[in-house]
Amino acid sequence: MKILLTGTAGFIGYHVLQKLLEQGFEVIGLDNINDYYEPQLKYDRLKNTGIEPDKIQEKKLLQSNKHNNYRFIRSELSDKETITKLFSNEKFDYVVHLAAQAGVRYSITNPDAYMESNWIGFLNILEACRHNEVKHLTYASSSSVYGLNEDMPFSAHDNVDHPISLYAASKKSNELMAHTYSYLYNLPTTGLRFFTVYGPWGRPDMALFKFTKAILEDKPIDVYNNGEMKRDFTYIDDIVEGIFRVMKSIPQANTEWSGENPDPESSPAPYKIYNIGNNSPVGLMDFIHAIEEKLGKQAEKNFMPLQPGDVPATWADVTPLIEELGYTPKTKIKEGVGKFIDWYRWYYNV
Repeated sequence: MKILLTGTAGFIGYHVLQKLLEQGFEVIGLDNINDYYEPQLKYDRLKNTGIEPDKIQEKKLLQSNKHNNYRFIRSELSDKETITKLFSNEKFDYVVHLAAQAGVRYSITNPDAYMESNWIGFLNILEACRHNEVKHLTYASSSSVYGLNEDMPFSAHDNVDHPISLYAASKKSNELMAHTYSYLYNLPTTGLRFFTVYGPWGRPDMALFKFTKAILEDKPIDVYNNGEMKRDFTYIDDIVEGIFRVMKSIPQANTEWSGENPDPESSPAPYKIYNIGNNSPVGLMDFIHAIEEKLGKQAEKNFMPLQPGDVPATWADVTPLIEELGYTPKTKIKEGVGKFIDWYRWYYNV
């Protein structure tokens, strides 16, 4: 089987790629390698998969020097011509679409960055999938779509019509767009609402990375909502396992779905939405304590109010993934934090 995996220079995409290559899939990776955060980390991820940074050319496929079943192309998702040509030439069986402009707070100050990737780019992926008979499109959504919803744990059966950041709105829009294509063109699509993913090779804009860096450099950390936050932190290996199971499970039309009582997580079309999280929220102060314990250092804490676009708590109901696909998150917070810090010390030699 041939798979297009977008976002392969990114955190989650890098780890998903390892799993796909281990399983023997033929994979083409795509990424624009933007500068939302330090590009060197992205290039180092690519290098670990056999893609030499100095050989990368825009819109040109590059063969990995480590894996015969892996090639990479650098392109913008909004480049319709390149995306269309790639699909036409390669005839993908499956698409795992993880590339997007990320970041809740970044969307407050840089809204334009989200239009090209998260709206136009996703439309190009949908169009290419439907014109090339892709068997299943699995794509990244986000827990941020729950917005003002305070009914815990968050369920994919819940209404999510009140996002509080443009990033969240873009992900909600992706779910709506995917449903339209599933309904009109019988394109099987599955959206995965990720809950605070962390682990080795993680993003520098995420809390674990920022806290670890600041504590090691004896700098204060910003603790939002005065520490009264909870997050359903989910270790990267558990996320990858969930993605892999979902990708192989092509959604079917829900024959019991009713327009009189519409359920958001399924459809009379081949469409599905899942939460993918740890199903065990952790208090922010407990999370910080786990970092301090592993580092053997106390953090100087700068307590701050809740930031625009942030929600005070997240908690994923992953019952459907467990019951339907056998998914079970396994990594406890201390174990996951420890593995990240071990990687951080190795990568930065500190």
